[in-house]
Amino acid sequence: MSRNVIFQNLRRIRYKEAWDYQEERFGKLVASKRNETFPQEQYLLFCEHEPVFTLGKHGDKHNLLITEQTCKQRGIDFFPIDRGGDITYHGPGQLVVYPILDLEAFGIGIKQYISMLEDVVIETLQAYDIHAQKDEKAMGVWLDAGDPRKARKICAIGVRASRYVTMHGLALNVNTDLSYFHLINPCGFVDRGVTSMQQELGAEVDFDELSDKIKERFCRVFAMDLKCA
Repeated sequence: MSRNVIFQNLRRIRYKEAWDYQEERFGKLVASKRNETFPQEQYLLFCEHEPVFTLGKHGDKHNLLITEQTCKQRGIDFFPIDRGGDITYHGPGQLVVYPILDLEAFGIGIKQYISMLEDVVIETLQAYDIHAQKDEKAMGVWLDAGDPRKARKICAIGVRASRYVTMHGLALNVNTDLSYFHLINPCGFVDRGVTSMQQELGAEVDFDELSDKIKERFCRVFAMDLKCA
């Protein structure tokens, strides 16, 4: 099975449009595996979204601290979706990555896949002297994960898988406006904070440079061969 992956940068895109784009490619890959037909195309999609809250399938809607009507008034989309995890925010200045991969081609299961996504982000942040960690009790990438008073999330992760094919993925706060997170209990937590690369470094991060670095880490951690669409 191939580890060749098509890379696409969708740039700034509304959440629903990106979700539909994912669903189409996810569905084709699942169908091609089921029917053992080729080509079985895999994707690594990068994008930014307009402001949106998304709620995982097992999330608690009470973690949205404003009404859906208030969301509309503020120009924030809201979507209950089919990934794991609770509620999170996506918006400008945040790098969102949607890998649509066949995990069988990579010889890994879903638990290892999530750990590898965390590795990609942690290694990328090391290049900026940001020392991030995993938390065994909370999916995603954290700073000061071992200190409840200081723990803050810099990258959220939520995935869906069917027949070992993945969709959804990760959202790394780069130059993100963190005030939107005050309108939710991020990932369902009420006792942990949220941060961004810009906040930790005290300066805006070159978004294109960061995107290149994280793409390089994907290639290394997953031993994948990327080709641009």
